Amino acid sequence: MLARKYRPRNFAQMAGQEHVVKALTNALEQQRLHHAYLFTGTRGIGKTTVSRILAKSLNCTGPDGLGGITSSPCGVCDACTAIDADRYVDYVELDAASNRSIEEVRDLIERAAYKPAVGRFKVFMIDEAHQLTRDAFNALLKTLEEPPEYLKFVLATTDPEKMLPTVLSRCLQFNLRPMAPEVVTEHLAHVLAAESVPADDGALRLLGRAARGSMRDALSLTDQAIAYGGGRLTESGVEAMLGVVGSGLVLQLLKALASREGLRVVEAADALRAAGGSPASVLEQLAQRLQQIAVAQVVPATAIAVTPEDVEFLALTASFASDELQLLYSLVVHGRAELALVSDDHSGLLMVLLRYLAFASGGPTPPAALPAVPEVRSSAASAMAVQGQRGAPLRAPAPPSAQMALPPLPTLASAATPAPAPASTSTSTSTSTSTSTPASASVPATVPAEATVASTSVERPEPFCDPELAERWDGAVRKMAAAGALSGLVRELAWQGSLESVADGPPARWRLAVAHESLRSATVADRLAEALRLHVDDTLNLQVVHGDPQDTPARRDAAQRARRQAEAEQAIRNDPLVQELLQQYGTARLVPGSVKPL
Repeated sequence: MLARKYRPRNFAQMAGQEHVVKALTNALEQQRLHHAYLFTGTRGIGKTTVSRILAKSLNCTGPDGLGGITSSPCGVCDACTAIDADRYVDYVELDAASNRSIEEVRDLIERAAYKPAVGRFKVFMIDEAHQLTRDAFNALLKTLEEPPEYLKFVLATTDPEKMLPTVLSRCLQFNLRPMAPEVVTEHLAHVLAAESVPADDGALRLLGRAARGSMRDALSLTDQAIAYGGGRLTESGVEAMLGVVGSGLVLQLLKALASREGLRVVEAADALRAAGGSPASVLEQLAQRLQQIAVAQVVPATAIAVTPEDVEFLALTASFASDELQLLYSLVVHGRAELALVSDDHSGLLMVLLRYLAFASGGPTPPAALPAVPEVRSSAASAMAVQGQRGAPLRAPAPPSAQMALPPLPTLASAATPAPAPASTSTSTSTSTSTSTPASASVPATVPAEATVASTSVERPEPFCDPELAERWDGAVRKMAAAGALSGLVRELAWQGSLESVADGPPARWRLAVAHESLRSATVADRLAEALRLHVDDTLNLQVVHGDPQDTPARRDAAQRARRQAEAEQAIRNDPLVQELLQQYGTARLVPGSVKPL
């Protein structure tokens, strides 16, 4: 077992407890010894190890048998070897978890009356001391306060709050801290190098985080990983063993949350489930990455990418407003406790994620450090999802200043005006034959002449935008939304789609382009066509195809909200009282996310 084989034998081999090592080393070198020591901290961080090293330092005689008290025990004398082997007669370890009554303490006090048999000091170590009964503590108090000069007490506990104040006041207390993942990872690399076991850096980082600050847990997990991987530690193998998922899937989930698209969030959660990720582990990884992003937002100078994955996660810094980031972190941290309350923990994970969308949909616009609008508008991934039954789409994560740069949308011409062919028609399967062709002839040849609702997979790699058709579709969608005719996926299809071509018939034939494959099903298209026939044109036939629309009702709403947000922030900046406060307090600043338009 690695944890026992690589237990530190002296203070120099201790990892991650420099504050305790320094204090004890100085005390030993200066011969300033206390009669009782209390070591506190969580499991597996070195409380018992420090106790044994202290006992060796007090009783070491050196290789030649002439040594005295030292901060660097030799490890070869009789006292050092016997303490390491747990057979030194003057070093007594008492497990208070199983020996907690007053009888065991009375026996210990009786043994304290006798001088050391072979050593310089007699050392009594009481592990899990907080589990001693009150009577046992009271019986120990007098001896603990004024022990013989040859007797030293060492108490260790994981819960110092349960210790009696009278005991705490008699001890010199040292708090051993949980070790940082980097310290654990570095120590594991040293151990595996000594064991000649090959290991990936990613595997060591996973083990370092999974140990939660406990070196013993880290070494135990490493033992298990060596057995699982057949003598080799790989990142994929450790992920499978721990039930965690790769950072790529977590990154995909964070991007979906940043875009506030419910469909993408559900798809990302399903991908995590298919990869075998534990929901508790997913929430833990999310919390770690959100903490990393939050620190980078507040202190950009600390945003140092240690791994290639860090670069991608830190790129999301501008995708979250600071208050929404804190909201998501809080939901993720508290969501772990809710997983035990549901029969299917995956559904619990999904509800935690959807809760963020419910709370964050009306929040402030993210910081203005996001990419410029042309970049956002050229990505099919930024198509907006819609919000509830109100027909209002979730806002796009774009900065107010960038949204203000959107060109004004032209007004719709008369119905008799021919609709020009879209700019991307030259890349589709059919083209217009004449520039003077009437509007009814602008329908591509692939649209069937008979009344039908079809869903095709025509690929359109280039985005398109016809302002007149976009205006016409926006008016139709808002009319149906006002009448309550849109719900569920039908609403999403309407808000995220854009007219590619129109033939006014009769029968009228409209061709709608949408990016998401799940919205291009025949059932959803049929239901939208029925709503159009009921509220727009009773002869209308609809065809839904794949495309990359750049002007949709969802994006128009997002642009309008961004404009209102920018106007509100500018109004606050122009307010005389605010300007006076900013001048009076030189360090004061206006937080954009705290301003909300009325």
